[in-house]
Amino acid sequence: MISVYGISVSRACKLLGLSRAGYYYRSKKDDKQLILCLQRLADKNPTHGFRKLFGYLRREGWPWNHKRVYRVYKLLKMHKRRKIKRRLPGRVKQPLVKPQNINVTWSMDFMSDSLACGRKIRTLNVLDDCSREVLAIEISTSIPAARMVRTLTRLVEQRGCPATIRVDNGPEFTSHCFTYWAEMNHITVQYTQPGKPMQNGFIERFNGTYRREILDAYLFFDIEELIILTEKWMIEYNEHRPHEALGNRTPHEWSQRAAVDLVENYPSHKPDPKFTTNPQHNSNNSIFEKITFKPV
Repeated sequence: MISVYGISVSRACKLLGLSRAGYYYRSKKDDKQLILCLQRLADKNPTHGFRKLFGYLRREGWPWNHKRVYRVYKLLKMHKRRKIKRRLPGRVKQPLVKPQNINVTWSMDFMSDSLACGRKIRTLNVLDDCSREVLAIEISTSIPAARMVRTLTRLVEQRGCPATIRVDNGPEFTSHCFTYWAEMNHITVQYTQPGKPMQNGFIERFNGTYRREILDAYLFFDIEELIILTEKWMIEYNEHRPHEALGNRTPHEWSQRAAVDLVENYPSHKPDPKFTTNPQHNSNNSIFEKITFKPV
């Protein structure tokens, strides 16, 4: 205002309601040493917050109070949460082999899409690698790990526990909720290597079919329409649609045939002749005929 309109300092301060002492005041605070100390401690201990860093400063003998330290702490934007890259353990490449029997290996994966209104939705797809049967397609706007575990518990109650579940490294699959559930049910979780989706090729192949025939083929205005159409499509996929990988049989036909083969190939146990009973002897008499009583 002084430079633009050329008025005096006293008049400009009067118009703004500012005292001339406040206009001429210059801060004598020097926070350079405090900034250097905070940056040094934060680089050494990146996971520590304000209270812990302030404790370090006090142990080093610095006289700054907590209000001054917190002001500089916010000035350096250390109060904002820093994202730490999630580090995964080393994943070993596993061969993608089709199991010989059903209910041995399941594959799971998530898919994302949106409704006509733009609302995001997710689907959890579960597939049996042997019969290619769709075990479940859970659809919702949000599918956290707890809901995924409830879906898997329902499938286990209906079909029994698989030996292995093959998944990628998504946050739901690496969560403690899912890994603890798998450990309690004695299920091996087989993770694919990061950036290698075809190591879970059976479910990836199914995801492409489901997207072409349902998600990309229709425009859904609410999630109930998608759920109803998906349930009808699952019946068609499992019971009527022939699969070339199964010899042009349906997944249900393959599952029934696999169950019959398992019963036929199950080893039969013949009774041991040493433990066979003789029908000519009365069981009650055979027990007591060798018992003798001594006179008292």
